[in-house]
Order: sequence, then structure tokens, then C-alpha cells
Amino acid sequence: MSQANSQSSGGPARRGLSGRWLQLILVCVSSASAQQPVDVAPVIAKKVERTIALPGEFLAWQSVALRAKVAGYVERMLVDRGSAVKQGQLLAELSAPEIAAQIAEAQSRIGLARADSAQAEAQLAAAQATYERMKKAAETPGAIAGNEMIQVEKQVQAAQALVNSRREATRAAEAALRSLMDISGYLRITAPFDGVITDRLVHPGALVKPDSEPPLVILQQISRLRLVVAVPEQYVGNVVQGRRVAFTVPAHPERVYTGAIARLAHALDEKTRTMSVEIDVANRDGSLAPGMYPTVKWPAGSRGPRLLAPQTAVVTTSERMFVIRVANGKAEWVDVRKGPPVGDNVEIFGPLSPGDMIIRRATDEIHDGARVAARTEPRS
Repeated sequence: MSQANSQSSGGPARRGLSGRWLQLILVCVSSASAQQPVDVAPVIAKKVERTIALPGEFLAWQSVALRAKVAGYVERMLVDRGSAVKQGQLLAELSAPEIAAQIAEAQSRIGLARADSAQAEAQLAAAQATYERMKKAAETPGAIAGNEMIQVEKQVQAAQALVNSRREATRAAEAALRSLMDISGYLRITAPFDGVITDRLVHPGALVKPDSEPPLVILQQISRLRLVVAVPEQYVGNVVQGRRVAFTVPAHPERVYTGAIARLAHALDEKTRTMSVEIDVANRDGSLAPGMYPTVKWPAGSRGPRLLAPQTAVVTTSERMFVIRVANGKAEWVDVRKGPPVGDNVEIFGPLSPGDMIIRRATDEIHDGARVAARTEPRS
């Protein structure tokens, strides 16, 4: 009787213990099969439009340091720093006494050559007249000996040769004078184009030569300017000739100027890894000047669509950078590279496609291959 009671009293206890173990097993199984809820966002393909600030430098459209072509003394300076000049305008006059002496000597030689030429022509005229008289007289048989006719004819030929020689000497003297006059024209320094004298470096009385330093003046054309920008290598692909670019200068911070991309070097600087690009800028009001350093709003956007993802979707560890793509209820780590930010998003480069769903707030605690439940709306 006691044994039966003992079995009867132990039965419920064993049943209760078995029930708790079953509950624990069910909880473990339920936990193992549960899916972690995550907020997801699609990968977006979009053309990115943005600008970056790049420094530039203004150069004159044309610039020249004017020097003397012949040695001489500065006689007059007709312009000074800041003078606006026109093409062909006289800027300075030089004096060279030796050139003046050479011109006077050449003029004297021309006078002598012309006198000699005139004398030779008179001798030729006399010889021709004698020849004509004797030729007419020779029509009468026996009046003129044949030898005399030959002599007179030779005299005419000699006189003609002398005239030709004196004429050549005259032309040579005249050519020498023209050459000296051309050289004397170099004593007048004129402007090769419209512009502004940005520097005057000599004064009257100074001796100047073709290879002397400094030059007389520096002339620059500033009605139109060249804006040179050193574009980094990663943005060279965005250079489009004819595209207008905005810029500002410290001298007029309230104004925004524009210019058109006109020329590019087609080669990178080996030291800076940049390419020089020139922008043509009209400077009608003269508010800009060579030597200014503007800040250029350079277009750095993409020519085609780029992949964008939320910035919080990119996980960076000491070993890798990745996003977590959700496919078929599982998390998949996808290695990416990160580009510039675009608002709340960031450019990414990797084996992704537009529309791929990635975890919006990713972390390396979400293991590769883990089961997740995707939610397209963020948690409130």
C-alpha cells in the first residue's frame, strides 16, 4: 500500500519536470527560427550634379614686354603705368646718332650715284648722236670709212654699259637708304594691340639695347582674360568645352561671374596630377585683372547615373567596407567603395544594381547569411 502511494505521489512531479523541458526546447527552436526585423532602402541610380571649389588664376589675353630692336637712347616716353593704348599708337621714341649719320651718308651716296648716272646718260646721248650722224653720212659711198663706224658703234655700247652700271649703283644706294630708314623706324616703339600699360620700366636718357633688361614697358590686353584652373585628375572627365562655369573673386565677393571652358592641356602635370583648363572670360567693365585668384565652382557631377545608398548603410571595419543586401530573407555582405556624399546619401561602387534592397542602418552585428525580415518603412 505504501509502495503504491509512493508511485502515485511521484507521477505528477515527473510529468511537471518533463513539461518544463519541453517548453524550454520549444522556446529555443522558436528563437533559432525567428527572423530579425530590419529597415531596408533601395539602391538608387541617379545622375549626380554637384560642384567643388577650385582655385584659379587670371592671365591676360595677350601680354608682351616691349624692348628696343636697335640700340639707342630713350628720347621720349609717351605712356605710363595704367595708360590705355590702341594698336599702332606711339609709346616711346629713341634716338641713335650713328643711325642718323649713316642715313646722311647714304643720302650723299645716292646724290653722287645719281650725278654719275646723269653724266653717263649724257655721254651715251652724245655717242648715239655721233653714231646717227656718221651712219647717215655713210649712206654716201666713200664718205665714212668702215673702221670709223665700228669705233663709234663700240663707243655707244660702252656708254650704254656705263649708264647701266651707274643706274645699278644708284639703285643699290637707294636700297641701302631704305634699309637704314627701316632701322630708324625701330626707334619708334608702337603698340602691337589694344591694351593697357601695366608697367613702365625706363625713363628718358636711358640706353636700351635689343637684349637689355628690363624692357621699356609691359603691355597687356585685359578686355578679355584667360582663367586657368588646375583640375584634379578625378574630375578631368567632366570637362566639356563650351560649358559655362561660375566663379567669384575676393575683390568683388558680392558678384558671381561666368566664363566658357575653351581649352584644355590634354596632359596631366606629373607633380600635381592636375590638368590645366582655360576659361575665356569677358572683362568689359574692367573689374577683373591678371594675377587675381578666383574661386571656381567646378562641375564635379557624373556624366551618367551613379549608384547611391544611405550613408548609414555603409559599414566600415578594419578589414573591409560593405553594405548588407537583403535577398530571399537573408543578409548578404557586399564589398563596396565609397564616393563623395550626396545629401543624406553617398556614392557607392560595387557589384550592386539599382533597386537592390540594402539594410538602411547596417552593422557588422548582422552576420553574413543571417535570416532577416525586411521592412521598407523605417521604424517610428
